Amino acid sequence: MKRVAPEWLLLGSVTLVAAVATVGSLYFSEAMGLVPCDLCWVQRILMYPLVVVLGVATLEGRTAVWRTGLPLSLSGVVVAAYHSYLQLSPNATCTLDGGCTTILWQGFGVFTIPRLALVAFLLISVGLIGAALLDRRDP
Repeated sequence: MKRVAPEWLLLGSVTLVAAVATVGSLYFSEAMGLVPCDLCWVQRILMYPLVVVLGVATLEGRTAVWRTGLPLSLSGVVVAAYHSYLQLSPNATCTLDGGCTTILWQGFGVFTIPRLALVAFLLISVGLIGAALLDRRDP
């Protein structure tokens, strides 16, 4: 039985997370008709390229992708965490049209759209830190 390389498994996993987050954001806006706020757009700008960058790196088995992907995912963590924080404050404004509580979709009573993005960016960041460790291990 052929063994799967750890770098392929790791990169494939983070690519899958980025792809699911991208499809999920498109579902919220296109299928459910939820209009993204300004911070949602920033998170999309940071997430969408990760699908392509990580997907190509997975096919090539290139763990050095952490150098490109980690700045995007860590920036996404910061924006999504700030966005999640703003949702807790009813007077905070994250868009030109009003506060973050204008559209408060909740899944399972806990997950809002910014929290889902935060989880995705955190998972990708942890995976890319793992890729950095693998990359530094190999000469």
